[in-house]
Amino acid sequence: MITALFAGCTQSTNTAPVATAAPTEAATAMPTPVATAATAVPTTVATTATPVPTYTPSHSNLVAFTAASLTGASGTIGSSFTAAYPGTTVSFDLDGTQALKTQVENGAYADVFISASNSYTNTLTKEGYFVPNSVKTLTTNYVIVILPESNPANIQSLADLAKPGVKIAMEAKTVPAGTATIAVLNNLANDTYSQSWMNQTLGNVVTYETSEPAVATKVALGEVDAGFVYQSTATAAPSGTYQSITIPKKDNYLQTYTIGILNGSQNKAAAGWFEQYMLSSAGQNILTQYGFIAP
Repeated sequence: MITALFAGCTQSTNTAPVATAAPTEAATAMPTPVATAATAVPTTVATTATPVPTYTPSHSNLVAFTAASLTGASGTIGSSFTAAYPGTTVSFDLDGTQALKTQVENGAYADVFISASNSYTNTLTKEGYFVPNSVKTLTTNYVIVILPESNPANIQSLADLAKPGVKIAMEAKTVPAGTATIAVLNNLANDTYSQSWMNQTLGNVVTYETSEPAVATKVALGEVDAGFVYQSTATAAPSGTYQSITIPKKDNYLQTYTIGILNGSQNKAAAGWFEQYMLSSAGQNILTQYGFIAP
């Protein structure tokens, strides 16, 4: 069973991890994977907080704190991993990387951490939360603009984002996608448009969301005219959900995702299998299928 839980967490003050004795684990032989077929700010929005999920260690179920932009791919990843390693399942806690980082620092249990931000990964590494040398580059993602399928604002190009009355959603600056979007806007302003265009575009932002999928939801519901998201989100959406406008690679921002095994894991052997699976051709093929780009 895969559980995808969304938590409306906010970032809190970093606390250093408390030193604890590492759990004693019996040596576990790595199983042979089962062969499987290839798997085909103006205003901050007030969000309703949901309880932070509490997980307990399990040798048959891994807990993966996972960047919310992997929501579309998580179901396929989980079922494919279980097919390759029978008896081991994955529960995905999907949220903004900044919120997941705070949960780890506050003592929440997880086996694996998948981040959409090198900055937050580096902080957790310095704070001692990862098994040494376990953090690896997982995948990458570009930023795009999505529109409701009906395109009520008649947006035909990036230039139109600055038109008066256009309503735009983007992520808060603490969210990795928000950081990437600001970098993209700066690049576009410097290379193609102007600072005035950027200022007018930011002036049209009516909501800053705490996760990347929340922006996509605003667009899908027609609550805004455009939103900045990762290209994987548009790829994973059902046909007819969005129109999209690509951003030239010379002006885009290639976001890097990482995966690492947490020191607090009581199932490090299975966590290692999951990391290896995600880095293997099988895991990478799934990510590519959902619009991610191999590193």
